Amino acid sequence: MSNPVPDRNPRRVRHTLRFRNLEVAAVNRVTPHLVRVTLRGEDLAGFTSPGFDDHVKVFFPDPVTGVLNLPTVGPDGPVFAEGQARSAARDYTPRDYDPVAGTLTLDFAMHDAGPATTWAAQAAPGQRLGVGGPRGSFIIPTDFDAHLLIGDDTALPAIARRLAELPKHAHAVVLAEVDSAADQISFDSQAQVSVHWVHRLGAEPGSTTLLHDALPTLPLPRGDFHAWVACESATAKLLRNELLTRYGAHPTWTKAAGYWRRGSAATHDKHED
Repeated sequence: MSNPVPDRNPRRVRHTLRFRNLEVAAVNRVTPHLVRVTLRGEDLAGFTSPGFDDHVKVFFPDPVTGVLNLPTVGPDGPVFAEGQARSAARDYTPRDYDPVAGTLTLDFAMHDAGPATTWAAQAAPGQRLGVGGPRGSFIIPTDFDAHLLIGDDTALPAIARRLAELPKHAHAVVLAEVDSAADQISFDSQAQVSVHWVHRLGAEPGSTTLLHDALPTLPLPRGDFHAWVACESATAKLLRNELLTRYGAHPTWTKAAGYWRRGSAATHDKHED
């Protein structure tokens, strides 16, 4: 009897859009450039995030008045009341959701001067933060011969979630860019994981070719592998092209996203054929 063909087709799941007004329960400086914020509140009831690279929209209070304005859900998406000031918002991957403890954890990469970094630098228990979504999830099966995960600081939450969900028999290769060795974090996984770090050493994020230059030095996976890339947008696009043209990655099994774009604010790009 032949072995069944693995199901490697990604699956999209839609969620009911909700906006949640949450309280900061704890703030932890994990590394010099990573702040972990734990949120709680009754509004977390019903929260779900089954995709390792899901993203929620995080709304920040006004830095002067401290007022947090959240939209309501209209027929075509978020709606702010007439005359209501719009709170600044950015996309973040939920690092962890604990339905028993009733907490949601977000990691903030501290490498720009935008509203997210400004808020995270002074975050303290008792403050408020808004969270919208996720509106949907992209579920990528784990049944591949191997997994390749590439990203910068902003991708660490998704990489950590993916490694945590991989089964014991899985193989994974991780290439991650951070500022220095002090910014490296540990990953929990049952899988057999090879982690490779590259360091900017004070260079501006998005200004180097470290990830691209390190790619040829990796013990790249063999067989049918899934490749996932998330970092500065131009770099993510370049890496995807390299994986497809030089390293035999399958287009359907290669997902690349620009989690941010150098010189722009509040961007999230998908790089596809």
